[in-house]
Amino acid sequence: MFTGACSGKLVGVNVTVVDQKTALENQILGSYEELGNEMMMVASVRSVDEEGKLKTVAEIPKAKKTAIRAMQRQEFNKDDIQKFKQTGCAGEGNQGLLVYFDNEETQKNPKYKEFVKTLIKEENEDRLVILNRIVATNESFSEDDLPKVQKIYAELNRDNAKADEKIQQENGAWTTVK
Repeated sequence: MFTGACSGKLVGVNVTVVDQKTALENQILGSYEELGNEMMMVASVRSVDEEGKLKTVAEIPKAKKTAIRAMQRQEFNKDDIQKFKQTGCAGEGNQGLLVYFDNEETQKNPKYKEFVKTLIKEENEDRLVILNRIVATNESFSEDDLPKVQKIYAELNRDNAKADEKIQQENGAWTTVK
């Protein structure tokens, strides 16, 4: 008989439990990616149909246009924001917004300090515009859910933080990523 050949593990099964928070994270990320795709479509100057004729561009609703502009400004400021986080003059807060911190350079240079604060303010405005758009366009959320969406966004930012960046834990404590 061949019983000895069949002893042992034939199939390994990995079970992943998806909780409600993960489902919400996926909804938020999906909405964010959809808005990003729309931003790319708007960036396209013109398009043509199958016959090579120019298509007319559909009018974009004001709220959507505002969110797309916020994403464009985020993209423009991305390198500076990343530098601020790496040099410790910005940290990811537990409400999904950046928080300003003094560092050696901001203490020595008032103009640089003002530049950092201005870009952090712009980034936070853009984040709120985008998060409000996600809430407004997702039937699972109401206006009252914005704080919950912000906390999920903050968690995603903590998870994606790089070494030496400051992050605020849910309980309010600040740590530096190792």
